[in-house]
Amino acid sequence: MFDKEKIDQISKSKKDWEEKTLDKVLSRFPERQEEFKTGSGEKVERLYTPEDIKDLDYMEDLGFPGEYPYTRGYQPTMHRGRLWTMRMYAGFATAAESNQRYKYLVENGSTGLSVAFDLPTQIGYDSDHPLSEGEVGKVGVAIDSLKDMEILFDGIPLDKVSTSMTINAPASALLAMYIAVAEKQGVSADKLRGTIQNDILKEYVARGTYIFPTEESMRLITDIFAYCSENVPKWNTISISGYHIREAGSTAAQEVGFTLADGIAYVEAAIKAGLDVDSFAPRLSFFFNAHNDLFEEVSKFRAARRLWAKIMKERFGAKNPKSMMLKFHTQTGGSTLTAQQPDNNVVRVAIQALSAVLGGTQSLHTNSRDEALALPTEDSVTIALRTQQILANESGVTNTVDPLAGSYYVEAKTKEIEDEAMKYIDKIDELGGAPKAIDRGYIQQEITDAAYDYLKAVESNEVVVVGMNKYKSDKEPKQELLKVDPEVGEMQKERLIKLKSERDNEAVKEKLEALRKACEGDDNVMPFIVEAVKEYATLGEVCGVMRDVFGEYEQNVML
Repeated sequence: MFDKEKIDQISKSKKDWEEKTLDKVLSRFPERQEEFKTGSGEKVERLYTPEDIKDLDYMEDLGFPGEYPYTRGYQPTMHRGRLWTMRMYAGFATAAESNQRYKYLVENGSTGLSVAFDLPTQIGYDSDHPLSEGEVGKVGVAIDSLKDMEILFDGIPLDKVSTSMTINAPASALLAMYIAVAEKQGVSADKLRGTIQNDILKEYVARGTYIFPTEESMRLITDIFAYCSENVPKWNTISISGYHIREAGSTAAQEVGFTLADGIAYVEAAIKAGLDVDSFAPRLSFFFNAHNDLFEEVSKFRAARRLWAKIMKERFGAKNPKSMMLKFHTQTGGSTLTAQQPDNNVVRVAIQALSAVLGGTQSLHTNSRDEALALPTEDSVTIALRTQQILANESGVTNTVDPLAGSYYVEAKTKEIEDEAMKYIDKIDELGGAPKAIDRGYIQQEITDAAYDYLKAVESNEVVVVGMNKYKSDKEPKQELLKVDPEVGEMQKERLIKLKSERDNEAVKEKLEALRKACEGDDNVMPFIVEAVKEYATLGEVCGVMRDVFGEYEQNVML
């Protein structure tokens, strides 16, 4: 972007500035600390100049929004043309209670729904399973069958709303139920818009709600790719998630590197299964975290977009521009929220949401102030949603595309994160790809080490967390917290008894047996799952068949 003569001139002028101006000030007023670091612990220089981006080529590295390499945005007008989807994540207790929360969010301006499922649902157990005891409805909504899904979306037109479902190991079953609910509403599958997370690799490294071994899990994912490309073409078949990797303690560069390495594994698996890259890649989507370091986070989003475009074009030979576009949802950082002085979380979330918007997100969930203590109340959810609406309508940050482009700091940091992420991808390639790197514990160990380093920095006060290790207060405000009725588990059990007494159990048995044969063979399992859930086979029954055939994943212990 600058010729060598100009760079040399700037370099000389910077040295003169340091000697004549800076040193005089530093001798009298030393800086607050010896070294400044980003939220990920990377060094931040005092001043950035064109010298720090001397190798940057505008057309090659930045280009224009909506054009390769998409650094400046996947769409030409970005938020000038259409605001991001304000997709608030919610779900608790019973389907009926969650349905009321969804209607409340839509009435208050939310433009997309994001479903949180309870832990038993996430690991494929019905509410009456012994391992579900005490967990039903606690961290999300309990969905045991199509009957619950019908209640969950009662009065919500599925041809008008975009729905995201945070579900992984049993994603095939929950998607099948959603398709069946839409059919009952008179909405054909080809009109459905939304996303299933369906990212099992990050479950093995960062979250833990896995069921099946890696190979069988990858089969289920590619079966979903193939089924949706033919039957649910507007559906995003996977949301490749860096969010939980960051929540587990990774750095920003690790979040990008490990997430895109997982993405590479999914693309390779789909190609191996016989799918053409341009037939499924346009429906891939990503899910990233937004932490407190504003400029690092903006740079992270831009770096991820550029790196994915290069990977799809150069590594996989994608021809369709949409295959190269990294589209992503963002959620503000749950792990950054504190139970101490919870109102401080409103400010943290606003900064994090700003980074996502400046970084070009396609949809956004803002966490609520009380989520370090409990599921959010309606008042807290409203503040979180209003945060997005104020950013969209009052801040002015949506008036121009990629407003931080050209910042010497942001461009240098974007390149730094891209390069660091690529080093991780190269290392994972050396280990044989993401599934093998996971089985060997490499990714888990890298995240653990980064989390440990951050925790040490907080405990030593090197990193300040306001209200927790500095500016503490003995007087805490009273909180009105949401409490889930402990009787939810019993109510769900009763519903299951009633369901099984009223459904056609012979038809259920027949459909589950057909599913078993499909799992034992090489047929796409999705049509069989759809047929089974339409007969009100439960989630636990569907996953139980697959458990019997596929087995269960056993995590390697890191030493």
